[in-house]
Amino acid sequence: MLINNKNKKSNSKFQSLIFGICFFFIGISINAQCAMCRAALSGDSNVKKAEAVNDGIVYLMVIPYLLVVIIGYFIYRMYKKKKAV
Repeated sequence: MLINNKNKKSNSKFQSLIFGICFFFIGISINAQCAMCRAALSGDSNVKKAEAVNDGIVYLMVIPYLLVVIIGYFIYRMYKKKKAV
């Protein structure tokens, strides 16, 4: 009974992790742009520049999220090691 309950908790954590990763990657495809950039790049002649600015903003947003995930993973791993001892 105890083993089965432990397995369910493990599956629940794994499903939460997968959901979080999927939720993170869905947000990457969103075109982000601040008001100043939108005003400066509005118009039909600046389409390629506007796309480049959007891609740059998205790439800049990825780094902080990756850092949080990596630090969270190390904290989780440290917690698991401490709990096992």
